[in-house]
Amino acid sequence: MAVDDTAEAISRGPVGRTRLFFARHWHRGAPGQPTPAWALRFCYGMWLTAFVFKLLGSSWDMSWHFRWLRDDLAPPHLINTVGTVIIVVLVAIHSYTGLGCDRGSLRLMQAGLAVFLIAAPLDVINHRVNGLDLTAWSPSHMMLYLGTGIMQAGVLLGWLRLSPPGRFRTGVLLALWAFFLENTFFPNGQQEYGILGLRSWERGTPEAEPTLLSFAAQQIGHPVDRAAVMHFTMPIPDWVYLVWGVGVSALILALARRTVGLRWTALIVTAAYVAYRCVMWPLLLGLNFPVSTVPFYLLAVGLAVDLAYRTPRPALSGAILVTALGYGAFWLQSQLRPLLLGDSQTESAPPAAYWTAAVTAAGLFALWALTQPAKTWWAQRIHAL
Repeated sequence: MAVDDTAEAISRGPVGRTRLFFARHWHRGAPGQPTPAWALRFCYGMWLTAFVFKLLGSSWDMSWHFRWLRDDLAPPHLINTVGTVIIVVLVAIHSYTGLGCDRGSLRLMQAGLAVFLIAAPLDVINHRVNGLDLTAWSPSHMMLYLGTGIMQAGVLLGWLRLSPPGRFRTGVLLALWAFFLENTFFPNGQQEYGILGLRSWERGTPEAEPTLLSFAAQQIGHPVDRAAVMHFTMPIPDWVYLVWGVGVSALILALARRTVGLRWTALIVTAAYVAYRCVMWPLLLGLNFPVSTVPFYLLAVGLAVDLAYRTPRPALSGAILVTALGYGAFWLQSQLRPLLLGDSQTESAPPAAYWTAAVTAAGLFALWALTQPAKTWWAQRIHAL
């Protein structure tokens, strides 16, 4: 829990606070040590800073891989590495001092960092052995997302348990859930960038450099033709996109709504994520990098989750509302290109399989209904760590 400390630290900048922290609190302790309020805020502020670096790096990295074959020491990787280094330092401090965490949250932070640090060299080895990995859904990439997600879960748990009630606590929770949503949704960028990459090739103005297109073609023994470009840009089945984008996102937003408790929590979290994507779009375009479609339909998913919690049976109503509003909003977004741009060779949304609506609704209901039992089991499990 947070405890009061002198006001001396409040007026200090990041360097001063860091020096003060190490002067006063750098000693070994078990997880759950009472943490000064200023130190708790400073620590979790650094977590948010680390996630910002990783967010910027990963966003640029996705775009980078739809343009360049070159990969080693790419600027997006270096930006992401800054965030990783901050996280390594933070986990080391939590582990040594026991401050800013309890046992359960610390174990999640450590486990997530371990998974990420194992996945990173495996991804490099995979690239060395098999060449450039052309999909965001590869095993090594999924391990990177998994490790980041476990870390974020630990940070969320630590902040939930240790921070005092108030607007600042709520604001940090909303930010952490937005980062968690982005990390989980990230693989869907394969289709969002891929469809625009395919259309650019069809227009005769490919975004990818010739060596990247040649590499993709050689992987399947083709000349640089539409089949080779499809292999590079759209290797994921169409049914995956909405199951992940609507169904999995809704489950995350439901958890956010339960933990934060604000009436419009899910909508706020999705609005923050969509706003970030809207900001990155012109920035990447201005840097002459490939851009993606923007998942505006997620706003409807967030709205549906919040509306479901205003009904007596949120699991049942949530499954219906999320599927109807989410799939409906996606269909509307997919119609923007023919309505506004006619026959232009571009898209406002990636292709998707609408028959998955039944699968998404059934899965949502089953998993949402298990939320309370799962929460009870998880609380007992974390307490035992």
